[in-house]
Amino acid sequence: MISKFLITRTARLLTGLIFGCCAAIYAQAGVELDRIVAIVNDDIVMLSELEEKVLTIKNQLREQGTSLPPSSILEKQVLDRLILTKLQTQMAANTGIRVDDETLNRTISNIAAENQLTLAQFREILESDNYSYEKFREDIRNEILISRLRQRQVDNRVVVSEREIENFLSSQALQDEFDKEFRLAHILIATPEGISIEKKATAKQTAQKVLKELSAGQDFAQMAATHSDGQQALDGGDLGWRKAGQVPTLFADFVADMQKGDVSELITSPSGYHIIKLTDVRASEQIVVTQTNARHILIRPNELITEDGAKARLQQLKQRIEGGDDFAELAKGNSIDTVSAADGGNLGWVGPGDLVPQFEQIMDTLAPGEISNPFKTQFGFHIVQVLERREHDSTEDVKRAKARNAIRQRKMEEARENWLREMRDEAYVEYRLERP
Repeated sequence: MISKFLITRTARLLTGLIFGCCAAIYAQAGVELDRIVAIVNDDIVMLSELEEKVLTIKNQLREQGTSLPPSSILEKQVLDRLILTKLQTQMAANTGIRVDDETLNRTISNIAAENQLTLAQFREILESDNYSYEKFREDIRNEILISRLRQRQVDNRVVVSEREIENFLSSQALQDEFDKEFRLAHILIATPEGISIEKKATAKQTAQKVLKELSAGQDFAQMAATHSDGQQALDGGDLGWRKAGQVPTLFADFVADMQKGDVSELITSPSGYHIIKLTDVRASEQIVVTQTNARHILIRPNELITEDGAKARLQQLKQRIEGGDDFAELAKGNSIDTVSAADGGNLGWVGPGDLVPQFEQIMDTLAPGEISNPFKTQFGFHIVQVLERREHDSTEDVKRAKARNAIRQRKMEEARENWLREMRDEAYVEYRLERP
């Protein structure tokens, strides 16, 4: 029996052969024809697709003031990014992940709103920049697909234990730096799994040459765009602002001894040779929040109680409380929020973001002792009474929450890199970028 792999590979070869023959015929006739520049499993990357993406990246680099790398290098960088995108969208399709038009339209509308534009104005600007609106929609759909795929395949599998948080907080070196944020730039000269000794030696020589040029004053962003195999190469290697705990484990010890503007020595890992630059450092501000101690009564409309009936009942309860009846007893007998009702409707001390926005907005307008009129949230109708307020230093609580988030972000980033590398290593990828 002929294996499925052999059939698939034969189909790929035939596809490339037929397309190549057609290209040769059209070339003889003087007609320029689109062509395949990469085969990615059962999919392809076309030259037109690559050139369109290269043009977009060039415009972005110019806007950022970053010098453009040679065209051949830029094309290879962009092609590698397109290949990874293809692999991820293929996996998303194979695992049943879909993005419906409603979600896509809502996302695009939000992007337009964030730029203070109507959807029509946003579309007009895209098309004036020669960016097809339909192509933009497809790019956004792929971004959502990939985000959902990463969440399912990587992010949701990352677990942070209490012991990890304790170890993180007990580390004096990290604790001293905890309130600092670092902005890093990164260059990676990759050594893929299974690379030969000769190619690995060549990669190291390239990395040493890059480091030497950086020491001589070459621009880091330019060198990253030209030489780096990292995911952020076309962003000048910029890794963005990171807390100490979010700095990749591989770089953490180096960053601790670096000053703003410093470039590291060569850092070796199984994925290749790394160079990092500490482009900036800033201190995080202490967070002091206003907390509110409040209690409420919740009534939800149902088959027996209309919305008007729920509001009228809460208005009656408010009048009884203002007439001297005990709030806690009425909450126990009337509120359907069984958890708080058992404690007289008490919600305890809550800070910004702890409650749904509609509830928080009404609560924040009340003075201590004041009871609201009935109002609606997604849970039903409420009345709320503010008992007292305080300014609370949440440093320790926030620090613990930040520690959990920092560990999670670090573990997710490392897991994502490994996942992408494994996906790339297991895929069938054939380059056909050579210009005729």
